[in-house]
Amino acid sequence: MLTELAIKKIPTLAAGQKKFFDSGGLYLVVTPTSRLWRLKYRFDGRERTLSFGPYPTTTLKEARIKAEDAKRLLRDGVDPGSLTKKRIDETERLFQFGTIAHEWMDTNSGTWAATHLSKIRLRLQNDVIPVIGKEDIRVLKAPMLLSVLTAVASRGAADTAKRIQQNMGQVFRFAIARGLCENNPVPNLRGALPATRQQHYPSLTDPVAVGELLRAFEGFRGSHVVRCALRLAPLVFVRPGELRMARWADIDLDRSVWTYFVTKTRTEHTVPLARQVIKILEEVKPFTGDGVYVFPGCRDKSKPLSPAAVGAALRRMGYDTKTEITGHGFRAMARTLLAERLHFAPEVIEHQLAHRVPDALGSAYNRTKFLSDRRRMMQEWADYLDSLSGEQVGG
Repeated sequence: MLTELAIKKIPTLAAGQKKFFDSGGLYLVVTPTSRLWRLKYRFDGRERTLSFGPYPTTTLKEARIKAEDAKRLLRDGVDPGSLTKKRIDETERLFQFGTIAHEWMDTNSGTWAATHLSKIRLRLQNDVIPVIGKEDIRVLKAPMLLSVLTAVASRGAADTAKRIQQNMGQVFRFAIARGLCENNPVPNLRGALPATRQQHYPSLTDPVAVGELLRAFEGFRGSHVVRCALRLAPLVFVRPGELRMARWADIDLDRSVWTYFVTKTRTEHTVPLARQVIKILEEVKPFTGDGVYVFPGCRDKSKPLSPAAVGAALRRMGYDTKTEITGHGFRAMARTLLAERLHFAPEVIEHQLAHRVPDALGSAYNRTKFLSDRRRMMQEWADYLDSLSGEQVGG
């Protein structure tokens, strides 16, 4: 059998041609001016030849893959030499990274949140597919993948590069499961990119500043629905997308509980509702209770509130969403003040944040764990925020 090293050591011929055989009918024809891959095979009792292009444009590995594809067609009773260019292109497209990436996204689109799918699709379409989308996934190696990641990281998007690395690994695992390739080179990239600092969303944790923010919410002059969403956000401190997507069907006002599925952790989560939360929900229900979403879009009530709505409202009130507070910052606010001011146990707080924090028994998350403690905590938290909003600045 041939090796890359053996091919490179083949001397240049002065005249004529010579064949160097690999296996299964694959061989390299060496002439004074070229090195061409050929496959010898039999069909309908006749010996035939198929060309796979020149070396090194077509590497040894690629030539072997093409030979295996041709033999697969022979086993199906198809003469690979009779295929039109269109048929060959279609066959090759099945193994292209871009084709497989799109198939992976389409396969998972029914279980992923729309925003999650959109982010992955944008990453791959903007930074990956234009570079390696037409490459055969069977011959892609770590250095080529690293070139994609370093190009992204070099423009200051190190976190995006890390996420792309994760997505590429998922595409390879998908391909392996479908028999489209055998190896995943992505684990070989571990440590190849510089470590990124964890992103922390800006938040307010000074009690006086929090009181000022809450009073600003009460005076907000925009949409009533947005105002109610603003007032509710610090009380329940769920992820911004979870607040926007809140459905009336998941809220039981009589039992004072909101139960919904968390896409990020793929678990069901329970939020005990304090009296103040119930009051806000009762205020907004006459306006949105006949629809699906608690906080529907301003223009289309069949859709949830825009992802930009809360941030825009904060900016209208004079808050800098890059340095002071964001919709996600209410979670850090609650985590800090619940621990430092109200002295609740970290495990109770983390469960209410719907974080996966394995305990001694290995249970990552249980929606009913610490539920009585969490119910008491959520009411004390709402009462504490009430006390802050009633304080005077500097008091």
